[in-house]
Amino acid sequence: MSEPVDVRMTAEYASKFAALALSHITREYPNKLDHVLLGVDDAKGPRAIHPIFYGSFDWHSCVHGYWLLARLHRLYPSMPEAPQIRALFNEHITNANVVVEAQYAAHPSRGGFERPYGWAWLLKLSAELQAHTSVGGETWSRTLNPLAEVFANRFKQFLPKATYPVRTGTHFNTAFAVTLALDYATAFNDVELCAALHAAALRWYRADANAPSWEPSGDDFLSSTLVEAECMRRVLPAAEFAHWFAAFLPLLLSAEPRALFTPAIVSDRTDGKIAHLDGLNFSRAWCWRALSAHFAPDDTRFTVMQATAESHLRASLPHVAGDYMGEHWLATYALLALEA
Repeated sequence: MSEPVDVRMTAEYASKFAALALSHITREYPNKLDHVLLGVDDAKGPRAIHPIFYGSFDWHSCVHGYWLLARLHRLYPSMPEAPQIRALFNEHITNANVVVEAQYAAHPSRGGFERPYGWAWLLKLSAELQAHTSVGGETWSRTLNPLAEVFANRFKQFLPKATYPVRTGTHFNTAFAVTLALDYATAFNDVELCAALHAAALRWYRADANAPSWEPSGDDFLSSTLVEAECMRRVLPAAEFAHWFAAFLPLLLSAEPRALFTPAIVSDRTDGKIAHLDGLNFSRAWCWRALSAHFAPDDTRFTVMQATAESHLRASLPHVAGDYMGEHWLATYALLALEA
């Protein structure tokens, strides 16, 4: 790279990411629908089916694009893009639009719609709006709440029967979903959901040790190993997590498994699946930084984790924009990593 890459969150990144999200969040096409046709009347375009989350190539990317905008608006209220963000939310997050989205998601034949990734991001968005006390925030939160309740209930129904976790580094990963959904359960004091999320994580992951880390696979955007660790950091008491983590990654100070410490190579950023690997770099950076918070700054593990996060950020931050296959979603993961 010819220019240095800043690995701290800045107002400049905030403005860049917001402008990028605004450029695609209402871009209806191209669009990859997760849509089961129940009859001839269901053959509709994205905006007719999803009057809020119809842009950004797919439903879940649109949802976390809204999360990114809401969070940046809260953290940087004077940013140049703030008026446009408010106008977008006021226009799209309406009672009428939420009714359509909620009826679609709650349909008995669509129980697998966006499970669990989209569910988790919708709840993450709802939690962010709950904290959003600036202009319009409270209204947006109340308006979106019926849709959030649909997905909270989906989790409550699904988790007790999910005998096994999903460990893939893509949308089906259960540790990532639990991690995001916990923010909603905490923000809204949903005791039942919180208990279900904790029980599932402990059932799935508590006995894990000596993580082998086969990643990266060819289209990972989540580090299945590190996301699991971050999930358990949220679920376990600090002392218990320390023991669990030491057994889970016992060779951390030797930088093993090596794959977790080496940024993924992205050979073609116009290929939507290969472009996922920039997201993998960001998700690793996010997790390494978040996990390092468990350790004191003078702990060698802290130093190793912070340095590894930085190397992953430097590998992919220059590529948040450039091709639509990445730029319709990557800024969200860059924000997670920069903020961690």
